[in-house]
Amino acid sequence: MTAASTAAGAVEAKPARAGFVLAMLTFVYVLNFLDRQLIGILAKPIQDSLRVTDGQLGLIGGLYFAMFYCFIAIPVGWFADRTSRVGVLSLACAIWSGATVACGMAATYTQLVVARMAVGFGEAGGVPPSYAIITDSYPPGKRAAALGIFNLGPAIGAAIGVAFGAAVAERFGWRMPFIIVGAVGVVAALLVWLLIREPRRGAMDGAAAAGASGKAPFWPTVGMFLSNPVLMLAALGSGATQFVTYGLGNFAVLFLMREKGMALGDVAIWYALVLVLGMGGGMVLSGRVIDRMTRRSRAGYAVAPALSLAIAMPFYLGFLWAPGWALSLALLAVVMAFNYFYLSASVALVQEEVKPSQRVLSGALLLLIMNFIGLGLGPTWVGFASDWLRAQGDTHSLQSALYTLTPFYLIAIALFLWLARLLRRDAVTLQESA
Repeated sequence: MTAASTAAGAVEAKPARAGFVLAMLTFVYVLNFLDRQLIGILAKPIQDSLRVTDGQLGLIGGLYFAMFYCFIAIPVGWFADRTSRVGVLSLACAIWSGATVACGMAATYTQLVVARMAVGFGEAGGVPPSYAIITDSYPPGKRAAALGIFNLGPAIGAAIGVAFGAAVAERFGWRMPFIIVGAVGVVAALLVWLLIREPRRGAMDGAAAAGASGKAPFWPTVGMFLSNPVLMLAALGSGATQFVTYGLGNFAVLFLMREKGMALGDVAIWYALVLVLGMGGGMVLSGRVIDRMTRRSRAGYAVAPALSLAIAMPFYLGFLWAPGWALSLALLAVVMAFNYFYLSASVALVQEEVKPSQRVLSGALLLLIMNFIGLGLGPTWVGFASDWLRAQGDTHSLQSALYTLTPFYLIAIALFLWLARLLRRDAVTLQESA
């Protein structure tokens, strides 16, 4: 075999290897999001068993979880940027999976809170290292599509959680899904450690970037992120969007069962299909649309989510208004398809905006800001708003509380349009300087 043919074989092997890594990371993300969503999916039986209110439920899935998930991600991101990202991901997966088993064994609300905080602690080390591994496995122009596939994790995880969690809970009780999913996660953590190789930092960004892939200092990287208007607008726009998506996601099943009359068996089939077709289809479509738009202009990273949210908002209002669960679910499928364009766009923009050595920490800072706003405050707001409205005599308090998420669509659209204007201005400045 000649040297040329050997080199050609290596080039051909790279996409296959990258595809395997992407598939493994996506599987771990499925488990990550499945663990996270079980509380919302099993909200009704958990409420009946542990006697918790909507407000307490919102705290478990929102602020209590986010306190660890968001802030632990920063030191974890710094550590992963300086060591093995694959090793950090494997350890994190083992921690959150063990904590998920503990959720299934909780006998009181307090024990469930502690277990959920531990899940958040583990999951803090899941997504930022994965973002950086994918970015160093795919070249610019293909990253948004790869990240779009990776971001199928929430859709698949939520769908499996609904179908599997609801079916198992209906037969064996709400605790068993936590125990089974946690056990699978421990096995997945071992497979990540054994099967994924650490990619070279900046390997897909050219020689100059690869040469600048040393260890990034912590505080200068944090200062760079917080002082960069492009990065901050991407994070704030994503946070406003997540205020809606997490506020809705943590209470959608409870809303459909309480307000629209769905049974747990119906949820296991039809709501799962909506997640797969709606959210999953939107994730795949968004990555391809964003890659195509950004080949013409980087402003596509902001224009795409702004347009998608403008399309989603009226369908969201229709979902809440619909008189029956069948129409409500049909409208929700459209909402799911367009609610998540922001994710691949913001992640790809941030990963390309910073140095290779800053990618994990920058990804963690993005998650800190958008998840503290969205994951931490969205479900907490909806839960307490529902409790307060019920105390005022509102017999459809959860529906009314979900209506209050609508202004955050407008806030997110405004922030992404501002970001688009900034990206266009930067492009003009770069052309003039050239």
